[in-house]
Amino acid sequence: MYRIVLGLLFVCHGAGTIFGLFGGKQSAFGAWPGWWAAAIQLVGGALVLIGLFTRVAALLCSGSMAYAYFTVHMPKSFFPILNGGEASVQFCWAFLLLAFLGPGIWSIDRMLGRSAAIRVNAPVRQAAEA
Repeated sequence: MYRIVLGLLFVCHGAGTIFGLFGGKQSAFGAWPGWWAAAIQLVGGALVLIGLFTRVAALLCSGSMAYAYFTVHMPKSFFPILNGGEASVQFCWAFLLLAFLGPGIWSIDRMLGRSAAIRVNAPVRQAAEA
């Protein structure tokens, strides 16, 4: 559930910036860095939401939020409570945690057998002796 809620929240942020939905301020197509960050939020959040390429998508989303914090918020102040960067910091660490924990049981990655937990817990096959 954690992965699903996190992905949905990120998709909403991206949709707000790209399409002006949910009360978001629409960014001009291709504008750096806002539109590109929103594209990462929309696509990366959707991948995390459905659990496809979860670890890679989560790592990309985490990096984009770290970039947002250090380029947009930190010049105002170091502390997130003073510079308005609480959401960036929370998303950054949440996605980094997800990149390490993996997609969980309700994911397309798990159905396709790409989860590390499945590989680690797979039964060991004995080599046939000649």
